[in-house]
Amino acid sequence: MTALALARADAPAAPASAQPQRVAGGLIDRTRPLAFTFDGRRYGGFHGDTLASALLANGVRLVGRSFKYHRPRGILSAGSEEPNALVELRGGARREPNTRATVAELYDGLEAASQNRWPSLALDALAVNGLVGPVLSAGFYYKTFMWPAGLWEKLYEPLIRRAAGLGRAAGQADPDCYDRTHAHCDVLVIGSGPAGLSAALAAGRAGARVLVVDEDVVPGGRLNGERREIAGRPAAEWLAATLAELRSLPEVRLLARTTLFGVYDHGAYGAVERVADHLAVPPPHAPRQRLWRITARRAVLAAGAIERPHVFPGNDRPGVMLAGAVRTYLNRYGVLPGRRIAILASGDDGWRTVADVLAAGGEVAAVIDTRPQAPEALRRRAEAAGARVILGGAIIGTRGRLGLAAIEVVDGRGVGATIACDGLATANGWNPAIHLDSHLSRRPAWSEAIQAFVPSPAPGGMITAGAAAGRLTLAECLETGSAAGAAAATECGFAAESVPAPATDPESAAHTPVWRVAHPPGRRASGKAFVDFQNDVTADDVALAHQEGFRAVELLKRYTTLGMATDQGKTANLAGLGLMAELTGQPVPAVGTTVCRPPFTPVAIGAFAGTHRGRAFRPIRCVASHAWAEEHGAVFVETGLWLRPAYYLRAGETDWLQTVIREVETVRARVGLCDVTTLGKIDIQGADALAFLERVCANSLAGLAVGRTAFAFMLREDGFLKDDCSIARMGERHFVMTASTAHAAKVMEHLEYGRQWLWPDLDVQLASVSEQWAQFALAGPRARDTLRAVVDDGFDLSNDAFPFLACGAVTVGGGLPARLFRLSFSGELAYEIAVPASYGDAAWRALMAAGEPFGIAPYGSEALGVMRIEKGYAAGPEIDGRTTARDLGLAGMVAGDKDFVGRRMTDRPGLTDPDRPALAGFRPVAVGERLRAGAHFLALGAAPSLGADEGVMTSVAYSPSLGHWIGLGLIRRGPERYGERVRAYDPVRGGDVVVEICAPTFIDPDGERHHG
Repeated sequence: MTALALARADAPAAPASAQPQRVAGGLIDRTRPLAFTFDGRRYGGFHGDTLASALLANGVRLVGRSFKYHRPRGILSAGSEEPNALVELRGGARREPNTRATVAELYDGLEAASQNRWPSLALDALAVNGLVGPVLSAGFYYKTFMWPAGLWEKLYEPLIRRAAGLGRAAGQADPDCYDRTHAHCDVLVIGSGPAGLSAALAAGRAGARVLVVDEDVVPGGRLNGERREIAGRPAAEWLAATLAELRSLPEVRLLARTTLFGVYDHGAYGAVERVADHLAVPPPHAPRQRLWRITARRAVLAAGAIERPHVFPGNDRPGVMLAGAVRTYLNRYGVLPGRRIAILASGDDGWRTVADVLAAGGEVAAVIDTRPQAPEALRRRAEAAGARVILGGAIIGTRGRLGLAAIEVVDGRGVGATIACDGLATANGWNPAIHLDSHLSRRPAWSEAIQAFVPSPAPGGMITAGAAAGRLTLAECLETGSAAGAAAATECGFAAESVPAPATDPESAAHTPVWRVAHPPGRRASGKAFVDFQNDVTADDVALAHQEGFRAVELLKRYTTLGMATDQGKTANLAGLGLMAELTGQPVPAVGTTVCRPPFTPVAIGAFAGTHRGRAFRPIRCVASHAWAEEHGAVFVETGLWLRPAYYLRAGETDWLQTVIREVETVRARVGLCDVTTLGKIDIQGADALAFLERVCANSLAGLAVGRTAFAFMLREDGFLKDDCSIARMGERHFVMTASTAHAAKVMEHLEYGRQWLWPDLDVQLASVSEQWAQFALAGPRARDTLRAVVDDGFDLSNDAFPFLACGAVTVGGGLPARLFRLSFSGELAYEIAVPASYGDAAWRALMAAGEPFGIAPYGSEALGVMRIEKGYAAGPEIDGRTTARDLGLAGMVAGDKDFVGRRMTDRPGLTDPDRPALAGFRPVAVGERLRAGAHFLALGAAPSLGADEGVMTSVAYSPSLGHWIGLGLIRRGPERYGERVRAYDPVRGGDVVVEICAPTFIDPDGERHHG
């Protein structure tokens, strides 16, 4: 048996004074009492209770107020379809609003509070809304807030926003963590009721990988809430034996507390597991919830059915419940929701509540069956218990201020009566839970047999079984479940057989649904008759929608809010459609139905985020030299997804600029080492690799020889510059592209788009190898001397043998494969050496040791930025998605004899306008003045205005080589204006500096150093 079922059902009940509605029986563990509070008042319950069952056990019927009218509301159901009992749980940072009390597991110390009321639940000031019901009818937003238009922003919108919503968010950072995981299976079984367990058993016996998910804490579904027999034994024994066998099968896994909330394309399913929601605080290192992405070859939908309420005046009063829920509270939780209970039924199923109430010691005040006839045996059993039986009857009103005290009924002859009762169980048939089946826009089919929508037989990899398929009896659930499980396993290639279903006790599912309880002519019904409890939609609202022409189901839904928000129409949709069918004189299937969408029940945003929050919002990649850098005082900066050393602080240095100047001077005079692992490295191979690169790059690569590297750049399809890169030809069919750190992912995406969609016929393959190789830049006059101490003998590093832009494979450290590139981003003699990432730390330390005799020093991204500005190299600030090759002085490199991505758009007039801002250098006229990136260029004497703006300073740095600040920027007709003076105007930081326009290359304009 299940853990809860093993609890002693005959254990003594709680004292009547503590839990007055608690009765014997149930699956709760009475040896484990729990304490909780609701609206600040202390109550008691037991392990295995939900908050709803514990409140009912303590005689608490009023649990909330309705959304629009603030009417008193009680508990309607016992599952996730609950529309009324929405409460706040916990406090502080863990406060959780709008949680259904029917699925909130009780734990010791649970704090719960009602919502949507002020100043108290019993006395809510906004209950006055009920007096202006005609004003707040369907569509009142559209009708009320249209005039005068000037009041919308000043009055209407603030009032609506203040009134919107129910609970309160915590307002603090969530202290708990969440997790995400994946699962793959042959057969996914959704629901662990009798149909789901039978399906899992059939598929599991065939050897299929089976995953069973259920939102409940214990498997069994309706078997836990009913008194049934299977194979001549209590259903609990069959359930225990079935679970024992399933758990013994190695390929079967059962996930409790797991709601499958969405069905997606290609066999993908989303589920959320409530790992620690039943605990006050999750255990250390355990998530509160876990999001599952499940990929299944086949699925069996065995989600059961949802009982539908009756629509009659006052049907929302606390104490009015679904009959199936009443039986669940009796048989599973040992709670009698009322001492004197009336039953409103439109079918045989509701009559079963009579026996359960009587067995629990309750009194049945009356059984009102809307049908003119009922089975004789059922009628006699009720009458023998002293219940009044009314056939062809109707309820035309209820009484009681904050809870049900009496019902007003009429019989088939129109004779009225008032019957005192504190509970009313309504049974109007069952709607198959088809929500998940419709997530892929599958339209349901209408079943005349059960007067409800059922999943259509359209293919989709999902087989429906049991009550979800409209097969409502226990025998049918067992039979169709076994058949569905066998069919799913067979479709997955397993030899499966559907075993005969065991016999069950007799059961009748005959019913005649009533969309609205009618009252006899001449008798006036009193009170609102609710269709959608969560959204306060009444039968009159549906009639108004019909009157005003909103008869199509999609319009009906939006005009009245029927079935919207988190409820997704679980208890309301079919009643609303039935009313519209009566008003239009059509059958229900002709009216149609809306299609549900994910999620089936609300899912916390934290569960979707998983571990990706705070510092873990995106993974931080550390460069190969990270540990060494930490040891030597590095200050780090986030660069894309990487944590990269910005500079290496030394003792005695009090300012970051002081440190950066030292690093730059070391590179210029001796040798420096920089970790450039962050650069995007893309391996490109194939017979058509060169042809592919010719099509994605704007400059020509046709003459690139093996062992040589070329500077290249790519354009977007609109002609703007996407990124610059270096392309090393390692072999005839093998290239390595190095993209900028900031654009690496977008470049890879761009290349894949070209490979897969633009030219799928080309023989070319791409692989991002950024993490596979650690790469270091060794720069400075002594770079070659340092490198010789690391590269193995036999490789000639002389200027003639390995000149500027050379590349090739080498070995280091006695045979370790490496790649060597003669590249310079600093303007000095420089190399970039790449080694397998796992050897990165060792290679860095070896290079530092080799450079000690030459005065080597590490340098970070700040020094690297200073040196690239000194050399006039454009980078991220200049390649910002708004510049072209012409803007950056690269027009001469654009190939005119080939086609490439962006070629058609490069000659647009707007992109060839000579007045476009172009790259230039800038230096202050007054040498000591500081420049700032972001400053705008104005003519001398011009008043600051948008029309006077001539460009922007994109990058600035203090140049140790020149002894003053320098900058790069984009200014109108920049290359034509060298020597001209303009203002660099920065109103945000109070800057206004006169600068001289100059060539962007500030040092070594002829490139003698990097050719050395």
